[in-house]
Amino acid sequence: MSAAPLPVLRLLGLLTLAAALGWASSARADDYGDVNGLLRSGKVAEALTRADQYLASKPRDPQMRFLKGVILTEAGRTADAIETYIGLNQEFPELPEPYNNLAVLYAAQSQFDKARTALEQAVRANPSYATAHENLGDVYAKLASLSYGKAQQLDPANTTVRPKLALIRQLFAPANAAPTPTGALTPASGAASGSPTAAPGG
Repeated sequence: MSAAPLPVLRLLGLLTLAAALGWASSARADDYGDVNGLLRSGKVAEALTRADQYLASKPRDPQMRFLKGVILTEAGRTADAIETYIGLNQEFPELPEPYNNLAVLYAAQSQFDKARTALEQAVRANPSYATAHENLGDVYAKLASLSYGKAQQLDPANTTVRPKLALIRQLFAPANAAPTPTGALTPASGAASGSPTAAPGG
């Protein structure tokens, strides 16, 4: 069974992460806003340069590091984005957003067990993080789809598997379209972005 293409997940504004951290001076907010503005206007290389310049003097800043992970994802540098989120998870395990974004990247690579683990950590970090709960449900559905597909392949005569597999596929089928394989993470709420990462906040 091939993995379904993941729909683009949207980002919440980075100010949500600043509020969650409980700090952000106006100077820092300007820096975050400038980098975020460059990213939203499609100037990915410039946004990355500005983020790197900022991080040269404040290398442990979790908000700018998170934003850099988003930029790296947008730039197609998935391995670097994964490394960034893993570093954030190690240094700031109380923040659920890096776990969530890491999970989205893993899911896009059909690494659903890793995605599940990251989302479970996000939910442990913040049990009220609705986006992580929704994405975790989607990953569980994809894992179920893969298991049902394997069961059907191994025992085509098993009549109980086909309806279960069809039901899961139907959950993720676009409106007015034929059912497609499941496993797509659902969009996070918030400000739209072209990035396949999910959002801080929740």
